[in-house]
Amino acid sequence: MTSLLHHPAFLLVTLLVLLPLGAALGSNVLHKGFPLAEEGRENYKIVQGATLTLLALLIGFTLSMAVSRYDQRKNYEEEEANAIGTEYLRADLIGGEGTARTKALLVRYLEARIQNYQTRDANELAQINRATGELQAQLWAEVREAAKAQPNPVTALVVAGMNDVINTQGYTQAAWLNRIPVSAWGLMIVIAFFSNMMQGYGAPSKSGRRVLLLVLPVTVTLSLTLISDIDSPRGGFIRVAPLNMISLAQSLASNP
Repeated sequence: MTSLLHHPAFLLVTLLVLLPLGAALGSNVLHKGFPLAEEGRENYKIVQGATLTLLALLIGFTLSMAVSRYDQRKNYEEEEANAIGTEYLRADLIGGEGTARTKALLVRYLEARIQNYQTRDANELAQINRATGELQAQLWAEVREAAKAQPNPVTALVVAGMNDVINTQGYTQAAWLNRIPVSAWGLMIVIAFFSNMMQGYGAPSKSGRRVLLLVLPVTVTLSLTLISDIDSPRGGFIRVAPLNMISLAQSLASNP
């Protein structure tokens, strides 16, 4: 289940098989084995309507959760870019060679953060995370030594700015790990399966019946795939682009 949610394309293929199978099961097995009597059709419509309503509510709430998490990832990208840019300016307060070293480290750190947003490869991501941790340690060492050499409010401002740089990276990482729970996905897929099975069970025996049986499975499949795509930071097509960080990198390159 987890691998499916990390790759929305796999989820799309799985649901395109599973949900039509549920509709076919209701149509070809339940409908023939347990024919729906006319006196029971009214009760069936009530149960079917309640099931479809529940599915629609679950899809709506889950989409809202995915969008809010996507917006959160975008906001933290902006905050992280602002923190790095502000600290780059504050590095001038250190003075001497410390300023040059801190600025050079911040430029490398910014490049690593941009790569973190753009990569899809797990091995490359692990290398980027190691490099990011090492750069954070070096950056903190630079401002720590400056604060020890000049313990005054000016260097305290530089230290606070570096603390913001490191903290925003942690907030960003937490936001990327904050996904819709797997149990919620499992419950929603089970309800979707039974909803399609009920749709097949109650479908009228007419020539256009099989076409109608595909409408709900395809619609639900596309909806769940969209939610999974938005909720997947790296595996989907809808991703947070580090536009603010790229703009900052271009600004620092043109005005070192």
